[in-house]
Amino acid sequence: MSSHVNTTKEAGGSSSEGGNIELAGTEATIPRKQRSTQQWFWSTLDTEMAYVPMLVCCFVSGLTDSTMFNAYRTFVSMQTGNTIFVALGASDQNTTPYGWAYSLCSIACFIIGCFAFSRMSAILGKQRRAALLTSFLLQTIFVVLAAAIIQGGVLNGAYPSQTASGVVVWRELIPVSLLSFQAAGQIVNSRTLGVSEVPTVVITSLLCDLISDPKLTAPLRENAKRNKRIAAFVLTLTGAICGGWITKGTNTVQASLWLIAGIKFLVTVSWMFWTTEAEK
Repeated sequence: MSSHVNTTKEAGGSSSEGGNIELAGTEATIPRKQRSTQQWFWSTLDTEMAYVPMLVCCFVSGLTDSTMFNAYRTFVSMQTGNTIFVALGASDQNTTPYGWAYSLCSIACFIIGCFAFSRMSAILGKQRRAALLTSFLLQTIFVVLAAAIIQGGVLNGAYPSQTASGVVVWRELIPVSLLSFQAAGQIVNSRTLGVSEVPTVVITSLLCDLISDPKLTAPLRENAKRNKRIAAFVLTLTGAICGGWITKGTNTVQASLWLIAGIKFLVTVSWMFWTTEAEK
């Protein structure tokens, strides 16, 4: 009888203990999953192939600028041209009314974007998945907003513009501001990822660095930076050509912007699966 009771107690204790283990295991599993997610989100990424999404951004810059210049006579990425337009406005020589104001708005928003994206990157960790995911997600959202504003009829997205000559539609500054702000994220990312040879929004310095490279004529596999610069130039040019044809073919501005949003979204998703430094 005693043996039976002891056995029952032992069995009960074992069961109870087993239940506690199972419960403890369940409780331990939740924090473990949370830790795993946090480690994934805050992990430092391998930057060996980080130039690939930056090259994609070169294509995007060409596509964006050719589209926006066609529609609103201002750039959103290449701020050198905008600086000249602002300077010409000082002597009242802009070809479009208040064209200098559009360019000045773009420059200002680009500067604000550089400040915002660089500070965010510093806070989240320059080469961490958190910083890159957040940066490109924000860029995508800003492009989507610009495209949606035009698609929704807030602005006339027809090309050629149906606005009467000499009439200024100040609402056009909305997409200009949004796209200029997000463009800053690209060059900030190229710096934080250590891919300064692919600035994504600057062609002048890129060409200078390319041509002045002492190893300009080195074999293909012996000068990676030269190869990246050439690819960046070609992709920017290709993007600009595509932007012109898309605008001409669709007679709209938003078609290119939706394509840009899609590309930015794909780049954002790519950071979710990017190899970490620890996995290298």
